[in-house]
Amino acid sequence: MAGLVSKLFSSPIFTWWNSATFGTLLFTHRKGVKVGEDELGNVYYKEKNGRKRWVIYKNGPVEASRVSADWHGWLHYTMKNPPSEAPLVKKEWEKEHQPNKTGSAEAYFPQGALGAVGERAATASDYEPWRP
Repeated sequence: MAGLVSKLFSSPIFTWWNSATFGTLLFTHRKGVKVGEDELGNVYYKEKNGRKRWVIYKNGPVEASRVSADWHGWLHYTMKNPPSEAPLVKKEWEKEHQPNKTGSAEAYFPQGALGAVGERAATASDYEPWRP
């Protein structure tokens, strides 16, 4: 019985971190207009009256860093038209969008960080413990 209860409460009906909730999907069906889709498969919507904008992530966790810069600008009303209608001009020096990897095995640890491999290089101001 406990397994059934935990499975029920981890379903999309009650959680938001795995995918869109039932309420979001219902609101999207009733009042949403599909505006576009990004290269990761995330789908962007706006309300029929144009007041609200939101994203429904394709797969994986609901993580804001999975939204590229151009779609982020549209979601936050920085741009009037979505990138599907008026794409941003990409410069040759721009890198591809990367989601935040904090908390994953691919996270960045600078040299000397607690999670980094190896030892930190010594500095002149390193702590020296008192020895009686």
